[in-house]
Amino acid sequence: MDQKYINLFDTYTHGGMNRRDFLDRLKALAGAAAVTPILAQLENNYAHADTVAADDPRLVTKEVQILPDIYGLLAMPKDAKGKLGAVMVIHENRGLNPHIQDIVRRVALEGFVVFGTDYLSLIGRTPQNEDKAREMIGTLKPEDVLAMSMDVRLALSEHEASNGKVGAVGFCWGGGAVNALAVADPDLNAGVAYYGMQVPAADVPKIKAPLLLQNGGLDERVNAGIKDFEAALKAGGKTYELYVYEGANHAFNNDTNPARYNKEAADLAWGRTIGWFKKYLA
Repeated sequence: MDQKYINLFDTYTHGGMNRRDFLDRLKALAGAAAVTPILAQLENNYAHADTVAADDPRLVTKEVQILPDIYGLLAMPKDAKGKLGAVMVIHENRGLNPHIQDIVRRVALEGFVVFGTDYLSLIGRTPQNEDKAREMIGTLKPEDVLAMSMDVRLALSEHEASNGKVGAVGFCWGGGAVNALAVADPDLNAGVAYYGMQVPAADVPKIKAPLLLQNGGLDERVNAGIKDFEAALKAGGKTYELYVYEGANHAFNNDTNPARYNKEAADLAWGRTIGWFKKYLA
């Protein structure tokens, strides 16, 4: 697909324009007849979300209220022996959708207690309409998001199946939330940020958790902040690894999005993610 369509969609999905303006600009770029087939490639298709089935017999999976007013999806191996490391999964700006729920189950199959938080819990929970979800996320206050992350991190550390160590993985909006949590919470044991916005360099000295940073080479919007962030991490002697997957777009991990999914990059990044958690949460 032409990169200009993907870039336009990225601008739209991150609040740069409303849907009507996006469709008008797409029509102007591609022609009216091409809009529908292009949208079929650009927009998520959750019919392909269940890499791990919701009722997979290897897992115990259930929607739970982990704390007052905080809902989400909890998953863990059914036949786990001993305590397990715990992982928070932080969604994109579309909320706790089927793709992110599948990510929760995928991580759980690797031997972790996993909770996918619905950050829209306080204002009605994730709706099916993605535009509505993005609008709702735009109303969240950063301090409330951070407080929810810290509360969930603590709750997972105290979960009966947890060994007390907690990591966090986030995608896009959630990747930025992982970076912010690493600054604010010295008890976070590991973080993995997929194409997430960076924190200010001045905040980097507060980071204690080892960070794995995974970015798409074509993601100019997010990548603009990499240089300063990495310089601050190096200067502070922080434990981190940074990977930029050449030829991959923002959201390259999302296998429900035909235009932006990059299987080679996603598979490599996934292996690194699981390896990171197995190293620091054991």
